[in-house]
Amino acid sequence: MREVVNAIIYVLRSGCAWHLLPHDFPPSGTVYDYSRRWQRDGTWELIHQTFRDQVRIQAGRDAEPTAAILDSQSAKTNEQGGIDGYDAGKKITGRKRHLPVDVMGLVLAVVVHSAGIQDRDGAKLLFERIRNRFQRLTLIWADGGYAGKLVAWAKERCDLNIEIVKRNDDLTGFHVLPRRWVVERTFGWLGRH
Repeated sequence: MREVVNAIIYVLRSGCAWHLLPHDFPPSGTVYDYSRRWQRDGTWELIHQTFRDQVRIQAGRDAEPTAAILDSQSAKTNEQGGIDGYDAGKKITGRKRHLPVDVMGLVLAVVVHSAGIQDRDGAKLLFERIRNRFQRLTLIWADGGYAGKLVAWAKERCDLNIEIVKRNDDLTGFHVLPRRWVVERTFGWLGRH
């Protein structure tokens, strides 16, 4: 089983096709079947949750967060197709991923949908998914794309307080925004791997 896990990590890290696994790993069909089975039955999510909780505890925090930072990122799709749409703000045809991360930058959940869906609507999909999973979560920091009716909807339907972290329009160039830099760093980590 360790070699199956090593092979899955090899494919994820290298980006190679399953059938191009080196021959010292188990057969590619076996590795792929385990990967899909563990994805469907929630094994990967349980492993992620366990590691996240351990990292938080080692850092002197409770296992479950009370606050999160939310943002989305649009990414181009490749020629294999799938869900896609046009994000007019970023001028990208592809998908959009919404990530809430804790104050340490650890991923709490992921929702991927068409890039054509507005941030406020995508956030509703995400909040529906996490509202029963994180009982202590009460505060979400987000950018101006999540302002408006979503703030009242999140409070009423999910008992979440959304605090909008605004950019200072008087400043020019790049400036680190309080709390928001944490989720941007997580997107950076994901982009590197």
